[in-house]
Amino acid sequence: MTQPTPPPVAHTPRQPPPSWVSRTAEAAAGWWKNGTWRFTPRAARRLQWSAIAAVTLLAAAVRLWNLGHPGVLVFDEIYYVRDSYSQLLNGFPTKWAEGLGMNFGPNEITQSLPTASYVVHPPLGKWLIGLGMLVCDADNGWGWRMSTAVAGTLAVLLVTVLGRRLFRSTLIGVIAGFLMAIDGLAIVMSRVSLLDNFLMLAALLGAYFVLLDRDQNDRVWQRWLRATPHRGDYGPVLWRRPWLLAASITFGLAAGIKWSGLYVLAGFGLYLVIRDMYQRRKAGLVGWFSAGVLTQGLVSFALLVPLALASYLATWTGWLLTSTGWNRGWAAEAGNAATGFFSWVPHWAQSLWHYHTTMYQWHSTLNAPHPYMAHPLTWPLALRPTSMYYESFEYGQDGCTISKCSEAITSLPNPLIWWGGLLALGFLAYLLVRYRDGVAGFILVGALSGYLPWLLTPSRSAVFQFYTIAYAPFVYLALAYAVGWILGYWRLDQGYGKFFGTISRRHPLPRITTPNLTVVAIFLVTALAVSIYFYPLWTGTRISFTFWQLHIWLPGWS
Repeated sequence: MTQPTPPPVAHTPRQPPPSWVSRTAEAAAGWWKNGTWRFTPRAARRLQWSAIAAVTLLAAAVRLWNLGHPGVLVFDEIYYVRDSYSQLLNGFPTKWAEGLGMNFGPNEITQSLPTASYVVHPPLGKWLIGLGMLVCDADNGWGWRMSTAVAGTLAVLLVTVLGRRLFRSTLIGVIAGFLMAIDGLAIVMSRVSLLDNFLMLAALLGAYFVLLDRDQNDRVWQRWLRATPHRGDYGPVLWRRPWLLAASITFGLAAGIKWSGLYVLAGFGLYLVIRDMYQRRKAGLVGWFSAGVLTQGLVSFALLVPLALASYLATWTGWLLTSTGWNRGWAAEAGNAATGFFSWVPHWAQSLWHYHTTMYQWHSTLNAPHPYMAHPLTWPLALRPTSMYYESFEYGQDGCTISKCSEAITSLPNPLIWWGGLLALGFLAYLLVRYRDGVAGFILVGALSGYLPWLLTPSRSAVFQFYTIAYAPFVYLALAYAVGWILGYWRLDQGYGKFFGTISRRHPLPRITTPNLTVVAIFLVTALAVSIYFYPLWTGTRISFTFWQLHIWLPGWS
């Protein structure tokens, strides 16, 4: 008897794996239990990097929106954009035809002349501006502003990541990035094609490498202390410091954008020496001072300075490889070459040195009054921001539909963020002096190295408030650190500190109380609202003249 044929088995089609969105939503359903947030390690990491990505995307959006407007050169773009384009063509900047005004369209970009032009800043910043022109064409605002917008967006990401490592908290790092993403100074300097935004990014990246070097050295010191019961008088000399070499290259590149990058190199170089001396003294080494200066200090100098000089010289490659750059053949002219002891120096090096002496003379003696120049003492209060662009239109003119319209681009920071950051820096100075707080020390070194040197150059008159962008990231970090104290991440009653070290007073878990969380939330929401209010003045958006007047809170803001 034959067996009955079994019924066919229905084959269920294979389901695709759940998407990232559905997995995140499923995980989120289990994050809130019994009135408390609970995260698995994987969900926490996903949430952290999602927050970092969101802040970076916010920064990109406010910097790239309508970037090509206005379609003319604004403020010092008239120098840097033209120099950048001619440098792309020739390897060095050249002169331009007269009468071009502030235009740089299809007709104007063909008006460069073959004669070399004398410029007073190193070449790297102009090469970076030129990259945007290669990608987006040179005859429109998108092309000559793209690179600085990308640099400003990357700086927000870097501030977030640096803060995350410095504070050992993704939340506080994201707050620092958020403050930079919405601050007017950072937005404006990311939307005009000047050199200072590139300088800021390079200096910030160098500081991040110094932070990585600091953390690596801490681990080396801990291993040495455990392995060396009889420590002698001087302690180890640390040569293997790859992050310090990376910082050296980056600081050299910063100087290759603007010479003020040397200030940051000097500031963090001094920071490294002082911190090393403190580590040796804390370890009980008798020769902590002499070792910190004469052994490890000299080693740190050898790791930091020569490579920075080499990377700086590399930024002059385009000029060096040509024969017609400004004063390129100066040493070969009769009577110019060095004689005696320095006669062995190659002519290219003598010509480059002569170029640098003329640059130094120009910067040190510049006395050109400008209606928007601002003394460095007024920078922390933002009393005189720089008007980069202003146009007014009467009714019916260029589409103006009201009695009077205005368009403005002003390097005015968000007042709540900038003034709050000033208070935060004062609080950090207190933490450093009273409790030897390491995080406060690191942030203050970054801020002061970008600010204090300008107080020492009284002979130069033409200085502007937007120069503060070079140290502004440390203002945002200071304010975020103060927010962390308000939230309860750290407290003052745990009695030890590490001078220029890691955070020493952190709770195992932050004790975030509802009143403190409310205060921080109100501050952040208000700061965002203030940024939305001032955003038209940062982007050249057309508004009524009356609405523009409502933004002039202080006499110097007009």
